[in-house]
Amino acid sequence: MNFRKFLFPLLLLLLILNISLSASTVYANKLLIYMDLAQTDHLKAYGIAYWCLEQGQNVEWLLNYRGGSFLADATNELQKMCKLRGVAFQLLGGAEFGIIHSTIEENNMESVLLEKAPRMAVYVPPTQQPWDDAVRMALEYAEIPYTSIYDEEVLGGDLANYDWLHLHHEDFTGQYGRFYASFQHAAWYKKQVSDSETIANKLGFDKVSECKKAVAFKIREYIANGGFLFAMCSATDTYDIALSAIKTDICDFMFDGDAPNAKAQEQLDYTQCIAFENFKLEKNPFVYEFSNIDMSDYSQLRGAEADYFTLFEFSAKYDPIPTMLTQCHVAVINGFLGQTTSFRKELIKKHITILGEVPEANEVKYLHGSYGKGMFSFYGGHDPEDYQHRVGDPPTQLALHKNSPGYRLILNNVLFPAAKKKKLKT
Repeated sequence: MNFRKFLFPLLLLLLILNISLSASTVYANKLLIYMDLAQTDHLKAYGIAYWCLEQGQNVEWLLNYRGGSFLADATNELQKMCKLRGVAFQLLGGAEFGIIHSTIEENNMESVLLEKAPRMAVYVPPTQQPWDDAVRMALEYAEIPYTSIYDEEVLGGDLANYDWLHLHHEDFTGQYGRFYASFQHAAWYKKQVSDSETIANKLGFDKVSECKKAVAFKIREYIANGGFLFAMCSATDTYDIALSAIKTDICDFMFDGDAPNAKAQEQLDYTQCIAFENFKLEKNPFVYEFSNIDMSDYSQLRGAEADYFTLFEFSAKYDPIPTMLTQCHVAVINGFLGQTTSFRKELIKKHITILGEVPEANEVKYLHGSYGKGMFSFYGGHDPEDYQHRVGDPPTQLALHKNSPGYRLILNNVLFPAAKKKKLKT
């Protein structure tokens, strides 16, 4: 047998294969973290994007492309981090990269450049409370670092050190969450009252309600100066209620030791609010409600099986901000209750953008607005994966909800301050 006759073709084939493999290695210079239904862990993916920013590596957020995917340089470190955290990804060659950008250019999609890891703060009491916070759980699961702050830090000017602020499920009206009727004898409630009074007195206030008003206005100043605020549950409506009550007392004697102003409703100043207007206070202190902004009763009437809300679809090229905040792998999301579950539509200020609402109802679940140089998002409900989370219930294990659409909306807000609009070039 003449081996030389076969040797040359074999060597040629090996050379071609080697060139092909080398080319694949050279051109596989981008890593796509796809965010559609194929993703193994949507929540951890946000943490990966944040990690890239911490390393000084830019990330492209591909709005409306495969559920709002992330694109970054395919470094060895990034690939290892994705594998370590269980996040699915795809390596792209030059041709594939070009096809993606062409697809984005030709459809309702856009690329937004994320450039710098935002400095994160969470407003949370320094003492333990008998309920958890979905945002902190999301941040911790996604491995995104944050700093806990409270009244002393806010009034001391520390907000200037942060790009993003989340409000824990706080009652900014100073009525201790309206838990008096059900929990006035509970040890945790008594401690909450005592701790709040101690903090308020230390900061020079005679009443907790006056301290909370001062904090609310300081946060509004933070937004006006360019900060980003994200609030959930009762930290949404009570925040605006506190702002509106700048010139009156709305707290009953069991909350601050004296009766509320008889004309409190008439003395509310809606111009001070950032999201709501023309609302009516709930004057009965034994009712677990602050005003008619909240629509929890309507959600409960529907029941868990029928409770859902729908995300709006925006123009990615002309409305990148609301598009970023609504990125998800589904358009319809299961509802969930909270002390403040959703917002009455006619009480929302006209300039506010509605991001998600209950179909065929006067009920808004998710909204976004601007104030001064900054922006804010309000998201109704307590825990996206626990329909009726009660006081004392164990926290949700997010490892069991890696692909939660409701939690994705929280994490969209986390990355938002890092974004900068980028004009694509094909």
